[in-house]
Amino acid sequence: MSREIIRTTDAPKSPPTYSQAVKAAGLVFVSGTGPYNASGAVTGSTIQEQTQQCLKNISAILGAAGTSLSKVVSATVILLEESDFSGMNEEWVKWFPVDPPARQAAKTAGPYSRHEGFNCRRRRGLTTRSTPTPTGGTLRLSGRRLP
Repeated sequence: MSREIIRTTDAPKSPPTYSQAVKAAGLVFVSGTGPYNASGAVTGSTIQEQTQQCLKNISAILGAAGTSLSKVVSATVILLEESDFSGMNEEWVKWFPVDPPARQAAKTAGPYSRHEGFNCRRRRGLTTRSTPTPTGGTLRLSGRRLP
């Protein structure tokens, strides 16, 4: 199976231990990303601002892979603080105003100082999987071939 490493300067550079994304077998696998701008600085202090930055990062990475957030079919949001849910959702609907992906939410604990982080997979030409994570959590947008 061949694979293609996806890189973009429009999202934070990944460390040498993993890639921003990998395309393989008709899928795009996007590594987790937090609310960092392309230069690596944390952007925003609110869950809304950090959700926005994570979605910008995922969108840029998916764009570099030849796809977009519009192909996302399912998401799992893992929040460090339950109180961040409404703020995350407030920003989320701006990115998915019509026909949003299916979504689940859960709470996790961790030593994080940020509100958001993401990971994404996308079935090329079929569906997508991405992962935003508020407050150190992980949002997973999952996808599979539709009948």
